[in-house]
Amino acid sequence: MSEKTVNRVARATPVRIARKIRGFSDRAIAWIFVGPTIFLLLAINIFPLIWTVNLSFTDFKANRINRAVEYVGTRNYERILNDPDVWLSMQATAHFLFWTIFFQVLIGFTLAWLINKKFKGNDLWTTIIVLPMMLSPAVVGNFWTFLYQPQIGLFNYVVAFLTGRDPSSFEMLGSVDLAPWSIVIVDTWMWTPFVMLICLAGMRSIPDYIYEAAEIDRASKLRQFFTITVPMVLPFLMLAVLFRGIENFKMFDLVVQLTGGGPGSTTELASIHLKREAFEKWRTGYSSAIAIVLFVTVFGLASIYVKALNKVKER
Repeated sequence: MSEKTVNRVARATPVRIARKIRGFSDRAIAWIFVGPTIFLLLAINIFPLIWTVNLSFTDFKANRINRAVEYVGTRNYERILNDPDVWLSMQATAHFLFWTIFFQVLIGFTLAWLINKKFKGNDLWTTIIVLPMMLSPAVVGNFWTFLYQPQIGLFNYVVAFLTGRDPSSFEMLGSVDLAPWSIVIVDTWMWTPFVMLICLAGMRSIPDYIYEAAEIDRASKLRQFFTITVPMVLPFLMLAVLFRGIENFKMFDLVVQLTGGGPGSTTELASIHLKREAFEKWRTGYSSAIAIVLFVTVFGLASIYVKALNKVKER
């Protein structure tokens, strides 16, 4: 802002308001600007959380708002511990979480290592690789649903070409054994570029003189990889795992587009089970308790992981 503009604004400010502003400290002025944002965050995040905690101790049903609400104490939480459907959904979530992170880290780190070599066409291949990450989950879900079709889908024909099986002899989305792997494949395809970009940023932050010093000491490429590249990229890799772990724990839209939680409840993740309890069975109080359990689980695991990440950074 130019000096003329500042002077014009100062002259246009009423004298009474100008005197009040002059009496404010820098901290007070900062709170004037930051206050509305903090209030908005509290209204959007904290209030719904407190309200959900309150509902988790009741038998409230959202489709019966005229019904008297009864406080049931910790009965909803006790039901969660004894509900086999909850444990099955958590098991499906753990399977999805583990394998997606495993493949994304393995493939993402490998792609970052290859792209870091700066070969011809490096920028073009980087752009092509990150394209899946730019797509909407709804688009990706519909796209892969078509690819998984046993009669016309390209995926079955590729598998048939590699294995010699009949393309129509298996169905990825309709098989109890293959459906969990179908969503793992799609999520890995979509979000591996994210892990790759974070690992690539870590690799390019390593100073060249460290590798030059290692070469002077006659360290082999393999030794340089395990003693320089991996330790210095590890904090970036752990950060990527943290982000993907949190996102995949609450995965919903992509799985709904692909399998809807089926066949049966094979791919019914915790978030989908929560949605069914809340908006299909209308057990609002019980579903609120499930939401709190999921929140505490994610928050607790993330807190422990962040402490481990900080210890790695301090080395």
